[in-house]
Amino acid sequence: MNPSDLVKLIEILNPSNKPGRIIIITRMGAENMRVKLPHLIRVVRNAGLIVTWITDPMHGNTIKAPCGLKTRPFDSILAEVRAFFDMHDQEGSHPGGIHLEMTGQNVTECIGGSRTVTFDDLSDRYHTHCDPRLNASQSLELAFIIAERLRKRRMRS
Repeated sequence: MNPSDLVKLIEILNPSNKPGRIIIITRMGAENMRVKLPHLIRVVRNAGLIVTWITDPMHGNTIKAPCGLKTRPFDSILAEVRAFFDMHDQEGSHPGGIHLEMTGQNVTECIGGSRTVTFDDLSDRYHTHCDPRLNASQSLELAFIIAERLRKRRMRS
């Protein structure tokens, strides 16, 4: 989105600039996150607008596996989450949240993670009727990585 259009849209939707009214969800992949997000953060901040920044690394990282199923590589999801935090650290702003599709079930819908799910594993327990989800192990792994990142951030401040 064009940064000036974003500012105009925020001003239209929240003319009183009340906290908690506007959530900006970024879905752009790690590389774009590193290039585009800092500029968006700066433009919104310089306009004096109050928003909550959230990343949705699940939707910018879907690929089609050789077997024809949609999947998401865990490494791509993690790279986007790291980029989101890195850019907010760089810009001195607040990462407000992360949207994930996940389940406590032992599904094989997203490839990768410490208990590696491969392309060959996808059809074993692919149960989603919509978007591929992180399984319990992948969800916990990501949660611990995020928690450690937040702990280090808190220790620095």
